[in-house]
Formats: sequence, structure tokens, C-alpha cells
Amino acid sequence: MGENEASLPNTSLQGKKMAYQKVNADQRAPGHSQYLDNDDLQATALDLEWDMEKELEEPGFDQFQLDSAENQNLENPETADLNLDSIQPATSPKGRFQRLQEESDYVTRYTRSAPKSNPCNFCRLLKILCTAIILFIFGILIGYYALKKCPSNATSSATLDLQLYQEILQTIQAEDIKKSFRNLVQLYKSEDDTEISKKIKTHWTSLGLEEVQFVNYSVLLHLAGPSASSLILGSSGQCFRPNGQPCSEEARTHSSQDLLYSYAAYSAKGTLEAEVIDVGYGNADDLKRIQKMKNTTNQIALLKLGKLPLLYKLSLLEKAGFGGVLLYIDPCDLPKTANLSHDTFMVSLNPGGDPSTPGYPSVDGSFRQNRSNLTSLLVQPISAFLAEKLISSPNSRTKNGVCSPLELPDNDERTVNMQVQTVTKFKTVTNVVGYLKGLTSPDRYIIVGSHHHTAYGPYGQEWASSTAVITAFIRALMLRVKKGWRPDRTIVFCSWGGTAFGNIGSYEWGEDFKKVLQRNVVAYVSLHSPIRGNSSLHSIASPSLRQLVIEKNHFNCSRRAKCQETNVSSVQIQGDADYFINHLGVPTVQFAFEDIKALEGPSFLSEALFPKLATKIEEMDPFFNLHETITKLSGEVILQIANEPVLPFNALDVALEVQNSLKGDQPNTQLLALASRLRESAELFQSDEMRPANDPKERIPLRVRMLNDILQDMEKNFLVQQVPPGFYRNILYHLDEKTSQFSILLEAQERCKLLASNETLQEALSEVLKSINSAQVYFKAGLDVFESVLVAKN
Repeated sequence: MGENEASLPNTSLQGKKMAYQKVNADQRAPGHSQYLDNDDLQATALDLEWDMEKELEEPGFDQFQLDSAENQNLENPETADLNLDSIQPATSPKGRFQRLQEESDYVTRYTRSAPKSNPCNFCRLLKILCTAIILFIFGILIGYYALKKCPSNATSSATLDLQLYQEILQTIQAEDIKKSFRNLVQLYKSEDDTEISKKIKTHWTSLGLEEVQFVNYSVLLHLAGPSASSLILGSSGQCFRPNGQPCSEEARTHSSQDLLYSYAAYSAKGTLEAEVIDVGYGNADDLKRIQKMKNTTNQIALLKLGKLPLLYKLSLLEKAGFGGVLLYIDPCDLPKTANLSHDTFMVSLNPGGDPSTPGYPSVDGSFRQNRSNLTSLLVQPISAFLAEKLISSPNSRTKNGVCSPLELPDNDERTVNMQVQTVTKFKTVTNVVGYLKGLTSPDRYIIVGSHHHTAYGPYGQEWASSTAVITAFIRALMLRVKKGWRPDRTIVFCSWGGTAFGNIGSYEWGEDFKKVLQRNVVAYVSLHSPIRGNSSLHSIASPSLRQLVIEKNHFNCSRRAKCQETNVSSVQIQGDADYFINHLGVPTVQFAFEDIKALEGPSFLSEALFPKLATKIEEMDPFFNLHETITKLSGEVILQIANEPVLPFNALDVALEVQNSLKGDQPNTQLLALASRLRESAELFQSDEMRPANDPKERIPLRVRMLNDILQDMEKNFLVQQVPPGFYRNILYHLDEKTSQFSILLEAQERCKLLASNETLQEALSEVLKSINSAQVYFKAGLDVFESVLVAKN
């Protein structure tokens, strides 16, 4: 044949395989007429010929000499299709040309002639180069200004989260909290614990909270007797009730409910007649001084509440041989606005949980120990008014604006006959627990705790504030959930029962689910008694949460016209956070409004439970604006812990707290050196692991999960096994704001004053050393794990 011919199957037109050769579409080869009769095929072949010619006009290449290839095809018409199929398509014309060059028979099939002399080629290249440069510069400028004006992913994400939190919190209104509070206080007269619990459960369920349920425990309660306790003065034979009123029938009927709840739960009961000895606040110095002057065996101690945990002071008195204790609050320790001289109060001598099942839950079938009283002492709280009668103090003790503390002269003798009447019964304590399941980490829990009234206990109304605040936050949260949003981690809402008797409900629930809680609880947010005054915001937080709380305090101050600087401290607190701090090592936070005078006075006065009327709460916060502030502050902390990819805990703050707690008159060099190594490990952990994880560009889900596990468990290293009664097992918490040293070291130093040996101090030093070393090893091991994972991945 004298002309070229081409044969392309129809499928090659759909993009499977292509090859390009210059052909004449007018010729048709024998044996392929069924394809060549197709007009579309011929048109396509012409198009391919045109594209090929355009491509081959690249600079330096004028044309291909296809004679040899044409002759080869003419000589072997049966293999024409095979040769065409052997060349694969590329993604661009240039790619096709390069593919032709890479053919094994490229040299034999094609020969290249000398390039044409074409002056337009240079101009064309110059135009293309200039256009590319201009577009490149323009692209750089666009990218620069776009990055300058647009926030980073991290900033954008944080801004969106903040907007979401504010949208949720804006729905919290003081008026709604006030209505809820007033509805709750109408229920306290119930004869049993179930009515209030049912009301709370029904309300939470109606708001949309999931799996709201009762968790009941049968526990041993120490209740008030059928009649109030009494004291008879030996000198005059006069009989008085704990509030200082005479034991007449008329006085007995007046405020009888208050008198019944003036007792010490789990005290010994009976009658004791003995000399009254003033022991002040009952610290080591006071007892050492008293024991030098008098025989304390089976005597009655006149003890002031405050400065040290009550259980600790009672343990010292018991060891000193006392038989009874009259407990009161010195009026000089109370705010001037608090007129409580004639008021009685209740205290609990229970360190926590059901006394009949210490350390294990009160479930059906549990062994019950016979522990009707937790001390050998007869303990009776009395009013300051009755204490003045015992001391025979003049009515006016304030001179030139200075309050004179109550004090019984050492050479005066007072004999008292005290009678304590209480009963013990097994009762059901009910917890109300509801869940909001997390979206991405449902196995990580943020527990939010309030408490409700127990029918057998004092009828103070602080529980109504606590319940109204937690309910207001649930309402705001569920409004957003109904629109499709959920937090990343699960939020567990708990209303505890039996709080007044020693945080029984929370302890039993914690012991019941201990294994799950040890692994899954991230943080505890306490709403216990949020309104105790109206002049100062008192913020308490674990060292790891301190930075977060400070940020929220500053943000709250920026929204208020008048806001005093608030100090965030890690001190022992009252309420149901006790179990989570001391047995689980869970980071904890609590906001509450206090009276400034109360904060300046002795600590641990809040151990006394005064029966407050509902009007008292409303007097302190008539418009419930303080309630709203507590709800929003607590709510924002809850949302941030529940929703941040990386837990907002600060490892370095824990190490700094340890170093600050070792400062003192006689610092231990071994402990200081170990604390310095702990700080170095924490700094390395903070810089190498926490900072990259907070950048969304560097955030790896597996590493974030590992990091969060380390953060949530780091405070567990500071739980010690043996502590004095009333002291926290978590040594990161101090006794009060006035002390910065580890509380167990302070107590051991005090104990050395009573004992000739320093064995107690050596034991305390050993406990602190083990805790610091454990934390240092913990951070080091965490860094090693991250490094191993990184090496394995690489």
C-alpha cells in the first residue's frame, strides 16, 4: 500500500489506551472495515493527528520522520493495533511526549531532524516566563494577606468554643434560680427522704437529662433523741438547754426543733458529771499547758471550734483522757453581721460514709459492724450564750471596738452534769444521678455534685441553693443539647443524700463504683453551699486546675463593674468533694460567696451546721445575682473540661505547689532536691507534650488520649495512706489559706511538742518523700512512653 492506515477499537475512544502515529484517515486496511467505516472514528483520528502535530512543534523539535514506522506498519498490518496499544496515555500533552521518548523502540521508530530556525519561539518562551513570574508574585501577596487577616485553626476553634459556651450560659437567669429555690424549700418538711429526691428526679428528667436514676443505700444514722440534751451547773443546780435557755416547759416548746438538732452525730451518749477545763482551740500547745496544771482524766473540756479539724482535736482530747466535750464558737470568730450567740448547731464526727461499712459500700449482703458511736467522748455543741454563763463572763466583752475572746480562768473551778441523748437507726439515703453522655469520649466523666435535704437531719436551707444552681445549669445545657450539640466527655450530675451526717451518700456511691471511677473520672465540680456570704468570691481548686479558675475569675471580673481580686487556693473544704479528693485523687474546683470576715477568721468554722431559714439565704442574695454568678462560673469550667481536646490541667503548677509546700524554717534538703527534679520533669512534660498537643496542626488523637490519661491521674501520686483524723489524704491541700506547708508535716511538728520522740515527724517526712518521688517517676515514665511511641511510628 502507498498510504498510511489506522485501526482503533471503539473502546480506545473512551480513554482506556491510546497511541499516536501520523496516519492518513482516507486509507483503510483490509480486515478492519467494520471499524474504518465508522465516520466518528475517522473524525477522532483526524483530531488525534492535529493534537500530535501541535505537540511536536515544541522548540527544538520540528517534526518526526515517520517513514520507518509507516513502513513497519504497512509490512505488518496485523500488528498495527498492538503497536498502538503499547503506548499508555499521560495526563498532559507534555506527558504524552515524554511517554513517547520512553518507548523502548523510540530510537528505531523515530528520527529527529535538525530544529527549525524560528525566531518566534524565543518570544513565546519569554511571554510564558513573564506571565508565570507575575502570577507567582500575585499568589504570594494573596496568601500573605489571607493569613494575616484570617485566624489560625486553633484560634478559630477556641473562638467558636467560647461563643458556644457563652450562648449556653446566657440562658441562665437569676429569676429562674429564685423560683426553683422557693419551690424546693417548701419540701423540707417531708417526713422521709424520698419526696425531695422524687421532685429532683422528675425535674431533671423533664429537662431532658438522660438515665436519671435513684441510687439508694441503707446506712446507720445517728439521730437526735426524743428530747434535747441538757446541762446542769453544779454550783447553782440550774438546768439549761444547749442554746442557754432554762429547762422549763415553756422554753422547751420554744424553738424545740432547733434544740433537737443541737447534737454531735456519732458521739457517745450518756451522763457525765465532772470539772470543766477550758482548753481553748485544743491544739498541742493548749493541751501541753493544761496537762502541766491539772489532771484531765475523765474531765469535761470546754473547746472552741475552729483553726484545726474537729476530729483531730477530739482525738487529742481522747488521748489526754477527757471524758466529755462542750463545743462552742467564740463570738469574736464570727462576722459582726452574724448574730449567732443564742443559736445552736450540729456537727458530725463521722469521717465519711456509713460507719457500719467502713471502706466498702452498704449494699445488700454487706457485713455490718457495730459502731453506734465513733468516739468515747460525750460531745455536746452549745451556744456562745451558754458558754458565757459557764465562764461567768460579763455581758459586754467589746472594748474600743476590740472583741475579747471567751476564756475560763485556770484557777476557777466549774462542775457540770452533762446529758447526751441520741439514737441510732438504719435509714435509707438516696442519691439522684443523671447523665449527659459524651460524643467522642463517653468513658471520661466530669462529676458535678450538689446535695439535697435529708429528712432526719437539720433543716438548713443551703441545700436548696445548691440544688437550684445545679438545676439551672442542667436547664441551660439541655436547651443546647436539644439543638444537636453534645460535649466530648460525659457529664454526670449528682444530688447527694446524707451529707450532714458525714457525706454518706457520696462516699457510698464512690465505694460502690470505685473501680470505674478510678479509671474514668476526670474532674469533680462542687456546688456545696454556694452562698455563705455576699462580700467575696472564694475559689478553691486543685493545683492542676488553678490556672483555669484564675482565668474564669478574671473574665468574671471584667463583666462586673465592681470586682475584688480573688485568691485561688487549695485548702480543705466541707462537702461531698471529700471522697473524690481523698480517695480518688480527682482534680476538684468549687466557687462560693463568703463573708470577708469569715475568711479572715479561723478556719473550720463551717463544720458547724446552723439551721438557716430560707429568708436568711434571700437576705444575703435578694435578687439571686450571686446564685447566677456561681452557676455561670461553675458552668464555664464544666464546659471547658468536658469539651477541650486536651484537658485544661497544668502539670507545672503541681510541681510548683510541691516546692512552695516545702518552704519553712527548717527545710529538708533531700525533699527540696527531689522537688527540684519533679519540677524539671514537669517543665519538660509541659513543653514537649502539652504545647504541641494544643496546636490542632500537630494534634494526633492517640497522643492526645495518652496525654489526657496522664493529666487526669497525676494528683493520685499525692494520696498518702495514713493521716491524722480530719486531715486530707491528698497532701496537695492545705489546712487553710494562712498555711502553705504540707499539713501532715505541720501536724507532726505539733505532735513532737507532746511526745518526747520525733518518730511521728520522720514518718510524715517519709510519706511526703514517697509522694514526690512517685510523681517524678510518673512524669518521667510518661515522657518515655511518648518517646517510644514516636520512635515506633517513625
